[in-house]
Amino acid sequence: MLNTHVHGDHTGGNAHFGRKADIIAHTNVRKRLSGNPATPKEALPVLTFDDSLSVHFNGEEIRVLHLPPGHTDGDSVIHFTKSGVVHTGDQFVNAPFPFIDLGSGGDVAGYIKNVETMLEKIPSDAKIIPGHGALATREDPKKFHRMLTETVSIVRKAITEGKTLEQVQAAGLPADYKDWGAGFINVNRWLQIMYNNLNKK
Repeated sequence: MLNTHVHGDHTGGNAHFGRKADIIAHTNVRKRLSGNPATPKEALPVLTFDDSLSVHFNGEEIRVLHLPPGHTDGDSVIHFTKSGVVHTGDQFVNAPFPFIDLGSGGDVAGYIKNVETMLEKIPSDAKIIPGHGALATREDPKKFHRMLTETVSIVRKAITEGKTLEQVQAAGLPADYKDWGAGFINVNRWLQIMYNNLNKK
């Protein structure tokens, strides 16, 4: 079983499946799960890697690539080479604003760079499974990347002008982004994540 990152909605089944199969994840996923006293030993990855690995299963090479800190510090993207399927974990979510977990090593600029890396590597005809949202084609992460770069630019500009988080939230984002805030991360929360991370740079 492959974990794309540490969050409970992606590792919550580990305790069950870990009794039946080997769990594979980036080194930081094991470190973070091990640091939680409530994590049973069955839930810990038993095979870890730093950069990449390949799993050969059912006649197919499954390539697992670690990405630098973005959503967290232990994200991986998974490419089923024969099936033409790519699972992005939460490094791409289809349509809502993303959650960038700053407390788990996430980074806004790194997140954008990782989406760029995926766009460079994902085949044009790939079927994409996002961490959340509907199945996607390559056009969807392109649109997602545009949203990221444009909204980050707005917040960067506000920070250089000396605006506070409250002022940034009061100004909001252009109407084009209204629907992006209908999920777990609303507009104010997305602005807060960007502001808190970028203001420390």
